[in-house]
Amino acid sequence: MATKVVIELRKKPNREGLFPLAVRITTNRIPKYRQIGPYIESKDWDDDKKIVKPSHPGADSLNELIAEKLLEARRHLNSIKVKVSDATVFKQKKKTHKLKKKLTFFEIAQQFLDELVADENYSRLSSEKAYVEYVKKFHKSDCLTFKEIDESFLKKFKIYLKKSYSLKETSIMNILVLIRTLYNRAIKREIVKRKFYPFGKDKIQIKFPQTQKIGLNIEEIKALENLTDLSYEEQHARNVWLYSFNFAGMRVSDVLKERWSDFQNDRLYYRMNKNSKLLSLKVPPKVFEILESYKSEKRFANDFIFPELKKADIDDPWDIFSKTKTGNRKINSHLKKLAQKAGIEKKLTMHIARHSFGHIAGEKIHPLKLQKLYRHSDLKTTLNYQANFMHTEADEALDSVVNF
Repeated sequence: MATKVVIELRKKPNREGLFPLAVRITTNRIPKYRQIGPYIESKDWDDDKKIVKPSHPGADSLNELIAEKLLEARRHLNSIKVKVSDATVFKQKKKTHKLKKKLTFFEIAQQFLDELVADENYSRLSSEKAYVEYVKKFHKSDCLTFKEIDESFLKKFKIYLKKSYSLKETSIMNILVLIRTLYNRAIKREIVKRKFYPFGKDKIQIKFPQTQKIGLNIEEIKALENLTDLSYEEQHARNVWLYSFNFAGMRVSDVLKERWSDFQNDRLYYRMNKNSKLLSLKVPPKVFEILESYKSEKRFANDFIFPELKKADIDDPWDIFSKTKTGNRKINSHLKKLAQKAGIEKKLTMHIARHSFGHIAGEKIHPLKLQKLYRHSDLKTTLNYQANFMHTEADEALDSVVNF
């Protein structure tokens, strides 16, 4: 159990503009905060030494309180470690054996969700948690063994999802993928035998239907760019969409996290949220124009470019995820209005910026170059994605037959 205890000055001030002192206890990468009472001005806090500066009139007493609270926290953690270490090897083995044999589907699912929390993967957590709830509502009990999840169970479950929730085939397949993942974990931990595995050939197969990916064409993007008499919210939504498009369809979760310090020597350097890969791109001229319109809102060198995360608690990953999700929803709402004003009949959302780049790129750019722009780990992923926008060969084949 990896633990760390430090004192911090929290980022959210009260109505008087004062900031609270808190003890941060990080266990297995999961932080928890305990406020210790006093509020002070940020100028009175020494973040390097983690003490109150002498400039504060009550610095001595506050620093004594800080030392006392840190000692209490460390003693508490040490007592927990001692209790764990005092357990005998025999009891540990017995407990492990019991867990292997008696853990239910929902217990394994909860462990999986806890791992997503620890990894701060809140985007996936949100969807996977909902998938587990579907299973729970269908089964109508918190106790579900893996042996009960057989082919018959899964076939009835699929019908239930379609009838009760009108879920599309893609959503149903995503739920089955989670069940398959948890089932494989249970097999690995010897909770259930492989002979009961309900997936595979001649059993339940997971096949995703082909999805239609339609992006804007050049004329439609120009129509969007040329719109006038827009409200601030509409201008902002258009800016964020065009920013994404000009950076090869950058995901909205990455766009809203962009900071001014990410730009160096006319290049953008950022780490993708989805796979943590580093990427560097030349800044297109149109992006410089977008950035110029936000410079007046810049507060400091490392500030966020766009407003959605300016009030977020940067120490709280959940707050960042929540505000990103809310921001995306609002932007998409305004993009819908912009599409109507521009006479665009296609669906217009932030994700469509990625499809639009792929549509215009078509067969003009070599897949290896596109792989770098999309930052895919596997070239096959790029080829499968870009296949949605490559129609020349099929069109020419059709013309060769019907044009006579």
